[in-house]
Amino acid sequence: MSHEVNNTLYIMLENAHLRLSNENLVIEHPDSSLRQVPLHHLEAIVVMGNIQVTTPLIAYCAQRGISIVWCDQHGRFRGRLEGPLSGNVLTRRAQHLALSDPERALQIAKQCVIGKLSNQIQLLSRHMRDYAENVAQLSVAVEILSHNLEQVANAGTLDELRGIEGNASRAYFRHFDLMIRQQREAFHFSGRTRRPPQDRTNALLSFLYTIHTKEYVSALEAAGLDYQVGYLHALRPGRPALALDLMEEMRPAFIDRLVLRLINQNLVHPDHFSFQPPNAVYLNDAGKRAVLRVYQERKRETVQHPDAVEPVPWGLVPFLQARRLARMLRGEVDCYEPFIIR
Repeated sequence: MSHEVNNTLYIMLENAHLRLSNENLVIEHPDSSLRQVPLHHLEAIVVMGNIQVTTPLIAYCAQRGISIVWCDQHGRFRGRLEGPLSGNVLTRRAQHLALSDPERALQIAKQCVIGKLSNQIQLLSRHMRDYAENVAQLSVAVEILSHNLEQVANAGTLDELRGIEGNASRAYFRHFDLMIRQQREAFHFSGRTRRPPQDRTNALLSFLYTIHTKEYVSALEAAGLDYQVGYLHALRPGRPALALDLMEEMRPAFIDRLVLRLINQNLVHPDHFSFQPPNAVYLNDAGKRAVLRVYQERKRETVQHPDAVEPVPWGLVPFLQARRLARMLRGEVDCYEPFIIR
């Protein structure tokens, strides 16, 4: 499986063999037809999983400034090859300059919040279409979130923007329990709790948010960005601030929808959790295995992304969004566009 988006080739075909032939990248696999991709227009190649890359191909890419990024089969960053013409230093310089410009940093942070609130509204609206009995209550949440979304444009500071985002999230999670259709008693949700999560649904949300943050760390590394230098989330030692920034839009678009699927399709059960005093709830080992299996399956499902001609796996969306941000920082496009579900 391979996808070419914005001069970056993503290869996710386990046990594939990549070689050079007449300035073309040749993809070979015993179970798939051979494919040739011209290298002259590529800027990067991202390989995911057990994929062999020949030495002549590596040397050719290094000489011509085509980066090669290695990730494991789950999308976790492993390493990157950069040739002498690499633009990563300029990308990171632009990233740091944007942080030192309060107005530009605020605009990037606003786009992250717009993506998050828009996807929260989409998730609530979709549930309203499917379950008429909850329309009255969920419409209240949609109205609040829509008002918060309008307020984002007028936010004059990061603190004001964070306040708008916080108000919207509280309204969203006050109504989240209405979207739980099965196992309602065991997975009753009365609001977001963290450090520690205090019920089973919060345990699922916290576990999957943590896992998905690592996907964005890998995607940002692959795009040549510093995942610790963010705009919406304050900088702290060891905190993946930029990964958290970009993940905001994917919380409702991917993780929250996955949590509802796990519960409503009985893919997780009450005995998948353990309780620790005084009030902490965590997934046990069996629960983690069950959740991660569904998570990896979901990443392989496809979605239409505006930058791609054909649907791409959900697992590629963080990589595409990271490169969107990198292009904006380099001045190739005017604005970072969040990924909004339809």
